[in-house]
Amino acid sequence: MAGPDYDAQIKQLQATMHTIEQVLDVDAMRREIADLGEQVAAPDLWDDQANATRVTGRLSALQGEMDRFTGLQGRIEDLAIMVEMAQEEGDADALADADAELARLKKSVEALEVRTLLSGEYDAREAIVTIRSGAGGVDAADFAEMLMRMYTRWAEQHKYPVEVYDVSYAEEAGIKSAEFAIHAPYAYGTLSVEAGTHRLVRISPFDNQGRRQTSFAAVEVVPVLEQTDEVEVDENDVRVDVFRSGGPGGQSVNTTDSAVRLTHIPTGIVVSCQNEKSQLQNKASAMVVLKAKLLAKKKAEEAALKKDLKGDVAAAWGDQMRNYVLNPYQMVKDLRTGHEVGNPQAVFDGDVDDFIEAGIRWRRGAEKAASN
Repeated sequence: MAGPDYDAQIKQLQATMHTIEQVLDVDAMRREIADLGEQVAAPDLWDDQANATRVTGRLSALQGEMDRFTGLQGRIEDLAIMVEMAQEEGDADALADADAELARLKKSVEALEVRTLLSGEYDAREAIVTIRSGAGGVDAADFAEMLMRMYTRWAEQHKYPVEVYDVSYAEEAGIKSAEFAIHAPYAYGTLSVEAGTHRLVRISPFDNQGRRQTSFAAVEVVPVLEQTDEVEVDENDVRVDVFRSGGPGGQSVNTTDSAVRLTHIPTGIVVSCQNEKSQLQNKASAMVVLKAKLLAKKKAEEAALKKDLKGDVAAAWGDQMRNYVLNPYQMVKDLRTGHEVGNPQAVFDGDVDDFIEAGIRWRRGAEKAASN
């Protein structure tokens, strides 16, 4: 590749990073990191464990985002120096290395640029993810657990803290449902495109005759609310049930009845939390999830009303959104974006960034089409 081509592409990367810096408001991120750092240094931080967990988690996530941004800036600067030296010395090997690094940088900057497409009202919030097994019996329960592992591995790879609120284990294998929070900026905007029905096709490991089985699992994503959000819950509308936490196979985890189940009587929404030792802490965590789901329900009803008033919109979100096929061939394909890969195991190990990015771009395109 000739020098001017390198120069033009490096300048384009720098211009894109400048746009990203403005959209992310990096200066504001630095100020918040400094403020959170002061809170973490306070000697009485852990007097309120819930707040301490929130503060340290937020600081870790923000610092990770800042390191990602500044790291990319540094790599672009290093690439410019590498190219200049390689061209002056006529070093073909060094130019080949620069070419490979340029390709990696383009992919990384493009992934960060997707963040600038997240401009919804709650996109910047942390996320609460609920996974439920659907049709397919024990295979569906196993599939639900595979999806939970997929998203928690994805979070771990990005160094995003995960807090598991509740897991309801199935009798033979897998889970009936799970609820967990991902504490990271823009987790809701990022993961909201994963909501919908996921479908698995494979030779069932639970079928003695080795037949191919199709099973389903549902993924729901709602934003974590803040105190300023107007979601009022009348205590008279909530039934509180207390029970003993349990693990796989019905094994008791706690010796006290500390787990809490909240049922919102008017809507029928049920949430549970059993990750804390204290009944009061579990009730508080469950109320956070309940309010988030009530808000999501309200927004869904408003969106449905707007759709009814506007009429059918082309390219609307479908319920079934992704197929995971392990037999007779290996492929994961998103039915909305058309994005597909031939390595399902990597996807189940948390490699879902490309699917998420394609989903965010697809959603932005659908929103633009609907507004025209």
